[in-house]
Amino acid sequence: MGDLWVAVVLGIVEGLTEFLPVSSTGHLIVAGHLLGFKGPKASCFAVFIQFGAILAVVALYWRRFLDLIPSRRGSFSGVERFAGWRGIILLGLTTLPALVIGFFAHGAIKEYLFGPVTVAWALGLGGVAILLTERYKPRAHVNDLDGLNYRQAFTIGLFQCLAMWPGVSRSASTIIGGLLSGLNRRTAAEYSFLAAVPVMTAATAYDLFKAWHFLHISDASFFAVGFVLSFVSAAVAVKTFITLVQRWSLAPYAYYRIAVAPVIYFLLS
Repeated sequence: MGDLWVAVVLGIVEGLTEFLPVSSTGHLIVAGHLLGFKGPKASCFAVFIQFGAILAVVALYWRRFLDLIPSRRGSFSGVERFAGWRGIILLGLTTLPALVIGFFAHGAIKEYLFGPVTVAWALGLGGVAILLTERYKPRAHVNDLDGLNYRQAFTIGLFQCLAMWPGVSRSASTIIGGLLSGLNRRTAAEYSFLAAVPVMTAATAYDLFKAWHFLHISDASFFAVGFVLSFVSAAVAVKTFITLVQRWSLAPYAYYRIAVAPVIYFLLS
């Protein structure tokens, strides 16, 4: 599997970029090319360390996930909350479009869209989309997760489908969908984190099921290092991003994407 430092680098890259609007898949594809770490095992490793990032969100928002248990009330003092069956339905509406499209288009996506050139285009176009959203988004009228309705949840789910193009960023697409649906930045970001758990778990489990035969017991330490560093760096990234997004717009992330896109294109095309 190569030296452990490769696992260190990729684990940190995955964790830092998974929940930021810059595309973790795109960065992992590029990092893998630069490190010469390619092939079926490399793809399986990239999928596996996503579980570390997912677990970081579960750890940070464990109370939110605990409130989704149906036996716990979904309302408090007559006010609807993001909890119980209502919370599950909201997340289900957001997850459903990606599951359906991913099921039918998974093979084509893997074959035609996973590469440095397509990632470069997606990064650049995604950056432009973020800038346009920040400029023309409607006035926010949803200031917490409890104010989210079913139509908004489904709309965000449709935007999430754009992230099947590596480089677009699942975080960017869902946050854009949230902002255009009337959520403020913090609420859009937090819902993006929560909505990542079901769809990423399903997609990651599916990819691992198809690729498990590439793994051997000798790979355990390599995978463990990547997993742990992905967890730690994702937790740091999520906490930092929530703090920053309340003070500034998403424009810096957009400019970063636009700046790095041509570098990736000309360096790796």
